[in-house]
Amino acid sequence: MTELSSAPVLSTPDDHLFDAVAQSETKSTLSHDALRTTYEIARTATEIRQGGWKRVALQFPDHMLVDGPRVVEVLKQELESTSTEEGAKDWRICILADTSYSACCVDEIAAEHTNADVVVHYGRTCLSPTSRLPVIYVYTSHELDHDAVIEQFTKEFGHKDTKVVIMADLTYQNHVEPISKALGELGYNNIVATEVIRDPAGVIPNRRISGNPIDEELLKSHSLFHISDPPASLLLALQSRFASLHVLSVPSSSSPTLDNPTFRTAGLLRRRFARVLSLASAGVIGILVNTLSVSNYLSSIDLLRKKIAAAGKKSYTVVVGKLNPAKLANFAEIEGWVVVGCWESGLIEEDAGYWRPVITPFEMEVALMSEEVRVWGGEWWGGIEKLKLEVDDGVKSEEKQDKADKDANEGDATAEDDVDEDESLPPVFDLRTGKLVSSSRPMQLPTRSASKTTQQADGNGEPRSSEALIKRTVGELASINGVASPGAEYLRSQRTWQGLGSDFNDEASTVIEEGRSGIARGYHVGEETGKH
Repeated sequence: MTELSSAPVLSTPDDHLFDAVAQSETKSTLSHDALRTTYEIARTATEIRQGGWKRVALQFPDHMLVDGPRVVEVLKQELESTSTEEGAKDWRICILADTSYSACCVDEIAAEHTNADVVVHYGRTCLSPTSRLPVIYVYTSHELDHDAVIEQFTKEFGHKDTKVVIMADLTYQNHVEPISKALGELGYNNIVATEVIRDPAGVIPNRRISGNPIDEELLKSHSLFHISDPPASLLLALQSRFASLHVLSVPSSSSPTLDNPTFRTAGLLRRRFARVLSLASAGVIGILVNTLSVSNYLSSIDLLRKKIAAAGKKSYTVVVGKLNPAKLANFAEIEGWVVVGCWESGLIEEDAGYWRPVITPFEMEVALMSEEVRVWGGEWWGGIEKLKLEVDDGVKSEEKQDKADKDANEGDATAEDDVDEDESLPPVFDLRTGKLVSSSRPMQLPTRSASKTTQQADGNGEPRSSEALIKRTVGELASINGVASPGAEYLRSQRTWQGLGSDFNDEASTVIEEGRSGIARGYHVGEETGKH
């Protein structure tokens, strides 16, 4: 893994600039009947009528946007032709052409901009619980050659008493049951099929065993046969829960190929642990919000803030929409990122070109553990669904934080005491390089004297509090309102450009004027209203 000496150029690669434009110019090739079947027009119209929803938002992944206009037309025809109510032809259907975050998540923010009553989500999904709007899921099932699948299965599993769990991507889920039955007829008596449920944090994410459930420990004696390439986050989550993994790639329904990703996932886990060690010695951590729809994302952010603060580190929360290296490189003071998102989008690939490491909340919890108790076990998770309060280690961290808060309020401490306490903290080393890291716990640096240093005498000799950013004499760390601020220190000491007007300090600032406000579909300027 190579280290970057500086942030990458803040630009979007040319080969990705017009991807969406090129896709939008492609014509839809599905026949009328195939369109109705793939997008489940009849079922969708029935659920819309039963819910009494009039404003409907359709969310497509990028490669399905080409079918969007036809789906709107056919869906509206279905609603109008099957409705018996008077005045029932006032449905308003719109297409969410560009999702704010990952395509697997329901984009409630974009849907609310259209005042939608319901969202119809097409394609594969993480099935994470939403927070505001009802959702109709349409998996857009694909065709599959069952004989070709069975042929690959029998080649891989020669012994018919092998214990195998059959699972598929949501777009192939309707094939799991018939394939399992066909294998059973061939003599495979230990084949177990799965069915879809909405439980991302389950033993098998969003799946359960059909029929009689199997104990989690007993499940580890089974192999997993997965139809279609799963996301890397699912592979990492499942690698410790099954005896072996077997993935059937289906680039075309007639020529599937089988792959064993066990060694690949083991290598990926080792690389993930290297990133965890990077965050273990980081002092400033960015909490990267990659969803505004998953129901418990706000509580997860608060929990991460508390855990990071209890470890003596500083956190900053950033919302950037869809992730790319250029966006995150703007925050050069951030030494690492933790993604608050769904279980599928929380994993950022190593080869994506990010300047700083990006890890999941589960990995963040491991990074915040002390070296004495930090153990990288077989378990792994990518989202916020399994964030939990620490028990023993968490109580110790809270006690340490309470002690630090108590010390910070003692007004009679001297600068010499601050230095002694600073030097008494145990040293932190980067376990990858072996170098001493002096800034891994910036929030444990003593700030007791900050309240005194902020006091300045006015013209009458009376003390007054400074309202500006001040520079601490102990530790040379900037603080705001008596609280250490690594971000402010970085701005003061390392950034060469500090904003518009910073090069003209002698000139008076421009008068502030009220600009546009509102949402994209209805801005108003200043005191005027109704401007679009």
